[in-house]
Amino acid sequence: MAKQVLQPGPDHPITVEPTKARVVVKAGGRVVADSRNALTLQESTYPAVQYIPLADVDSAVLERTGHETYCPYKGEAGYYSLNAGDVKAENAIWTYEKPYDAVAPIKDHVAFYPNVVDIELVED
Repeated sequence: MAKQVLQPGPDHPITVEPTKARVVVKAGGRVVADSRNALTLQESTYPAVQYIPLADVDSAVLERTGHETYCPYKGEAGYYSLNAGDVKAENAIWTYEKPYDAVAPIKDHVAFYPNVVDIELVED
């Protein structure tokens, strides 16, 4: 069965813009990501999500899983588990490796569930 593909519009707007602040992600006090090149994705009425370039994430804490989800606006999401010392969380990080055109800038970026890590916006 073909998956439904939807375009953002007035009833479900999505914006992707450079985050003005530095984004620091910590798990159990350990910095697992630090980026000045993050993107803020704002989708409809949902809380804004920070997408961090994979290059700015400590790859030692990532463990790819087979979990996948689908968003008709963004595409297929793949997941990583987080393993940062005392903090272990399955499928805590997601990525859109082939995002739909409307959100193309988030390719090669990951997002963290905010209930698992501390996401801090640091003004320079």
